[in-house]
Amino acid sequence: MENANPTVHNVATRSSSSKVQDPFADILAFTSYSSGDTDSDTSSNYDDEERADPIDAQEVYDLLANITDPEHPLTLSQLAVVNLPHITVHDSSISNSNARSSPSTVLVEITPTIPHCSMAQLIGLCVRVRLERSLPSRFRVDVKVREGTHQSEGQVNKQLADKERVAAACENEQLMGVLGGMMETCV
Repeated sequence: MENANPTVHNVATRSSSSKVQDPFADILAFTSYSSGDTDSDTSSNYDDEERADPIDAQEVYDLLANITDPEHPLTLSQLAVVNLPHITVHDSSISNSNARSSPSTVLVEITPTIPHCSMAQLIGLCVRVRLERSLPSRFRVDVKVREGTHQSEGQVNKQLADKERVAAACENEQLMGVLGGMMETCV
């Protein structure tokens, strides 16, 4: 363990989003009550739903805040590895009328707890996997180490941006088991 005594930050316990969360919204969004429905109608409803639900930085933060650090029984938000001001969201579905003209993107800049953190790649991979599993498919996800916060930030950022390397990591059952353990506390 490299950082035996990390700084723990207070995380506010406020409502995470101004949207009212309806537990049945996902079920009802894909249910149609007319008798002439076909599979193509359902997929077009899904596309409309995906475009109609904008994503903001707070929602992305809420997806990541409860990921557990691989070395400590603390969350990434408690360790200030993930911070709301370091999340940038460009959602083309709300920023222009033609959603297909520019891609929707999410950029998350993580802050390692120490400048020589050996877990930065693992944490970055976990953040990327969590977002790719949770966000609509219209989003391109980028995860980077914040500038000046890690001694090997260029190398870590290069590894996190390499799609082939990320795909290979996601095929490793042992590594996916570790990531699954880190994401167990996510709801």
